Amino acid sequence: MRIVKLDESSKKDILDQLLKRSPGHYGAYTETVNAIVEEVRKNRDSALFAYTEKFDGCRLDASAVRVTEAEMEEAYGLVEKELVEVIRKALVNIRAFHEKQRRYSWFDSSENGVLLGQKVTPLNRVGVYVPGGKAVYPSSVLMNIVPAKVAGVGEIVMVTPPGKDGRVNPAVLVAAKEAGVDKVFKAGGAQAIAALAFGTESIPRVDKIVGPGNIFVALAKKAVFGFVSIDSIAGPSEILVLADETADPRYVAADLLSQAEHDEMASAILVTTSERLADAVNQEIDGFLKILSRRDIISRSLENYGYILLADTLDEAIEAANEIASEHLEIMTKDAFTVMTKIRNAGAIFVGEHSCEPLGDYFAGPNHVLPTNGTAKFFSPLGVDDFVKKSSIISYSREALEPIHEDIIRFADQEKLTAHGNAIKVRFE
Repeated sequence: MRIVKLDESSKKDILDQLLKRSPGHYGAYTETVNAIVEEVRKNRDSALFAYTEKFDGCRLDASAVRVTEAEMEEAYGLVEKELVEVIRKALVNIRAFHEKQRRYSWFDSSENGVLLGQKVTPLNRVGVYVPGGKAVYPSSVLMNIVPAKVAGVGEIVMVTPPGKDGRVNPAVLVAAKEAGVDKVFKAGGAQAIAALAFGTESIPRVDKIVGPGNIFVALAKKAVFGFVSIDSIAGPSEILVLADETADPRYVAADLLSQAEHDEMASAILVTTSERLADAVNQEIDGFLKILSRRDIISRSLENYGYILLADTLDEAIEAANEIASEHLEIMTKDAFTVMTKIRNAGAIFVGEHSCEPLGDYFAGPNHVLPTNGTAKFFSPLGVDDFVKKSSIISYSREALEPIHEDIIRFADQEKLTAHGNAIKVRFE
């Protein structure tokens, strides 16, 4: 990895480079995606099946697009029993964490007849997109379905691309079944997003779409936003390790590579105050690259978006981490919890040398669907709040309204909204 002295100029250059990975820069594909979305919106199942055959090489019809209970049962026989047990153990942790995020309706009343409150209502139907292709992610199935289940969503509909043989990866099906999915459909890409957003003869329309995907999925979610809600438009994965001279270079290198292996556009950054650590991490990376299976992808990722930033002070390193606002942030310093209190911007913060990023990806419980490309400055991880909506409750008695009714009329008159004022006035004629 390239070693760069951290200053205002280098920090700006790196931020500019990282932003090029944002889905907002995928303009070349926008027209294609918009055409797919519009075609599915107009022609529904026929367009969905045509695009599935074109892009996935799989011919489907209304009788075969939904995964059957028999296919679900068959999936259990194709997955190692040990993996099923691991999925179940992870589910316990993920469910327990998200249970603590639940919100409840509340009401506050006073003696003069005023009742105010907030009614929390789960969404009726949610669509979960699960990618296929380069890799299979049953862990993402758990992370997207569990918070929806905890929130009390009425129906969870999952879509995922089929193989050429018309089958869905069995590990994905097992994870979906264990997490509590209601329906699974064989559909992927922009056409699946459009089907969820507008509905087809086979796939029901949903209120919100969540889940990661490729460029076409990201742009399709952007195109349908407003017709439905979405979680976010996720970019490529990223990790930042904040470390001082006490960090183990072998741990740091291994953790950086754990994200670089996702794809060529993944970002891996070390910010450190120790030049000795920087050199040692580079040596460890060279050693790991000789044995890791996805070394070609890792090498291209590090070449494009891998950096070791040398800071003069720990405070300077912390400020750089806050500016980059990484999806995953690991802290390996002498007093890691004190450093953690100074972090303002990160999707997930891993504190201490044994709290490595894959722990969060698979098992600890917090959600691994996280803000990317600097959006951790204003976005949060996927959670139960993403699957509920809130309604305000207002109830006034005549006795409560009377002392303030003239104030409200005065406000309405100032805004020249006389019908507003009249609605108050008629109650006291």
